[in-house]
Amino acid sequence: MTYRAIGLMSGSSLDGLDIVFAELIETAGSWSYEIIAADCHPYNKDWTERLKNAVHLNALDYQLLHTAYGHYLGEEVNRFIDEKSLHFKVGMIASHGHTTFHLPAQRMTAQLGDGAAIAATTKLPVISDLRALDVAFGGQGAPIVPVAEKLLFKGYSMFLNIGGIANISFNNGEEYIAFDVCPANRVLNLIANSIGKEYDAGGELAASGKVHAGLLEQLNALAYYSQPYPKSLANDFGTDEVYPLIQSYNLSPADAAATMVAHIGVQVASSNSKLQTPNSKLLVTGGGAFNTFLIGELTKSLKEFDIEVVVPDEQTVQYKEALAMALIGVLRWRQEYNVLSSVTGAGRDSIGGAVWIGQEA
Repeated sequence: MTYRAIGLMSGSSLDGLDIVFAELIETAGSWSYEIIAADCHPYNKDWTERLKNAVHLNALDYQLLHTAYGHYLGEEVNRFIDEKSLHFKVGMIASHGHTTFHLPAQRMTAQLGDGAAIAATTKLPVISDLRALDVAFGGQGAPIVPVAEKLLFKGYSMFLNIGGIANISFNNGEEYIAFDVCPANRVLNLIANSIGKEYDAGGELAASGKVHAGLLEQLNALAYYSQPYPKSLANDFGTDEVYPLIQSYNLSPADAAATMVAHIGVQVASSNSKLQTPNSKLLVTGGGAFNTFLIGELTKSLKEFDIEVVVPDEQTVQYKEALAMALIGVLRWRQEYNVLSSVTGAGRDSIGGAVWIGQEA
């Protein structure tokens, strides 16, 4: 069976909206894929600020933003379809939305981007609210990408995605284990922003700095890192705890960036040491995979475990998560499990996502 779906992903680093149009093929329980078209639509300053400040809105204004952002997503999909000449080729859209509040301990997670608005704007079937059911079942609601790693990326036993938050997945042969490791690009970008840069291209700023041992020790001592998995992070852990702690040391931006990179390396290595997965291949994707200094430091930190760090082709690096959303949407359409409880800690696997039928019957 062949499905042609669009996947939408907006990460916590606020780089922009990732859009993938993929052909997903299921044959006797085995899945394969081809990315037909992909693009990233950067947010303008207005949308960046609106999404960044959404958590501070009152209830009415938040709901109005939820609706407005849904129509915006629909308009961006329509533009993508026009630019890529995909008219009458798209079967469905799966939208992750943009995470604002994430409180799984209280069984709540919230992603901006009203699925009904997307469906009304595109006149296509839409699957949204992909994390909500897992959280309702007592899970972390994150990470949800591992189901796609399991079905689409055979040959790897470990996966690291470095976005606004770094998350890692392990396949021990029997089940998938995954969790959020630590803040990553969201904090690195804030450091770069302090000197007028959008981000630290290639890690040049961090490479020019020195690691501050005291700050590194304090970062690694934060309570989250001693918690057992499954566990997940909200964006405010990076913006409200990690970044202010870095600022309190009054370091140069270069030294701050170098220390943050070292922190990411320590936490990724620590995650591996807890799960004891030596002699593995680690597939690294997300915007952080383009940070050559960070990748070099990760390679060093994982050398003692004989782990090979693999950065794939640029399209896979950038769009793996949006591709995963497309598959998660297809699985929902098929009414098959699309969130793994072994990853999230939920009471059971779930078939997550709300379906909105935008086309006429």
